[in-house]
Amino acid sequence: MRSGTALGADSTGPAGEAGSHRPGGRPRRRTARGRFWALAACGVVLAVPAALLAVRLTGRDAGTYLAVPMVLFPHTAVLALLVLVLTTSVRAVRSWSAAAVALLLIVAHVWLVAPRFVSDSVTVPPSAARLRVATLNTDEGAVDPAAVVEMVRAERIDVLAVEQTPARGLDALDRAGLDALLPYHALHPEYDSSIYSRTPLTGADTTDIDTVWPQTIAGTTVGGRTVRLVAVHTYYPLGNPGRWSRDMYSLAVLARDEGPDAVFLGDFNATLDHAPMRSLLAAGLTDTHAELGEGWAPTWPVGAGIVPPLVQLDHVLHGSGLAGVSVRERTLPGTDHRAVVAELAVLPERAAAPVAG
Repeated sequence: MRSGTALGADSTGPAGEAGSHRPGGRPRRRTARGRFWALAACGVVLAVPAALLAVRLTGRDAGTYLAVPMVLFPHTAVLALLVLVLTTSVRAVRSWSAAAVALLLIVAHVWLVAPRFVSDSVTVPPSAARLRVATLNTDEGAVDPAAVVEMVRAERIDVLAVEQTPARGLDALDRAGLDALLPYHALHPEYDSSIYSRTPLTGADTTDIDTVWPQTIAGTTVGGRTVRLVAVHTYYPLGNPGRWSRDMYSLAVLARDEGPDAVFLGDFNATLDHAPMRSLLAAGLTDTHAELGEGWAPTWPVGAGIVPPLVQLDHVLHGSGLAGVSVRERTLPGTDHRAVVAELAVLPERAAAPVAG
C-alpha cells in the first residue's frame, strides 16, 4: 500500500502538477516567441519604405549614395502592403499598431506617386505642329542598328537622340541606313550624346556647363518656331553621387536659359523621385510620361536575365511651349535601355502680357 500511495502521491502532488502544465506551457512560450519575431520581422520590412519615404520628403538623396536605393521608392509600397495584409489577416501576428504604420506608409507613397498616373488637362489645337522624338542609350553601340532604323521608320521619328554611342556605333547606324531617314545630325561620340534629325539643324554645338561631359544641343524649326534640343547623358549616382547631382543641377540652369520651346531627352540616370530631377522639372520642364498619366514606364534594365525593367532612367522633358500628345517605350535588341518615343505639339504662343503703365 505504501508503494501504491507513494505512486499516487507522485501523480497528484506538486511534481505531478508541474508535469501536467509543462507540456502546455512550452507551446504557449513558443507561440509568444514566434509572434515576437514575426512582428520584429514586420518592423524590419517596414523600415525600408519608411527610410526611403524620409529620404524622398527631405531630398537627402541629392549628392549621396541614398540616390541608389531611391530608384526603388515606388516599389517599396508593396512591402508595406504585405505587412498590412499579414498583420490584419493572420491571427497569430495580428497587430493593429503595425497595421496602422503600414497603412500610413502606403497612403504616403500613393500621395507622392499617384499624380504621375493622372493626365494633365492641356488642350492641343488640331492645327498645332507636331514633333516626333526618340531617345535611346545604345549601350556603347551594342544595339542592333537595323532595329534602330526600323524604329525610326515605323515611328516616323523626326529627331533621334542617342547616348553612350561611340564612333563605331554611329558608323554602324550609318551603314544600316539611318542617314537616309535622318540626314541632318550633330554627332559627338567623344562627348557621349548625338542628335539626328529629319529637318535641318541650327546652332548645333555642345554645352560648356558643369557636367562630366558636354551635352549635344541643336535647334530645329517646327511650325515656324525654333525648338531647342538637348541630348542628355548624365553621370550615374552609383559612380559618384556628388558628380551626378552637379550634372542634374547644371541641366536645370541650362533649362532656364533655353526657354519654353526646349526638349531635353536622353538618359538622365534619375527617376521622378530623385531630388535633382525634381529640381530640373522645377526649372520649367515637364516629364512627358507624367504629363500623359503614363506613370509606369520602366526603361532599365533590359536583357538582364529574369530581372524585368524596374526603373525609368530615360525621359523626354519639354518646356511650357510644347505639350505631350503620346509617349511609349520600345525594346530594341542589344542594349540594356528601352527607347522612349514621344510626340510633342508646339502650342500657340500666348498673347503678350500688357506692359504696366
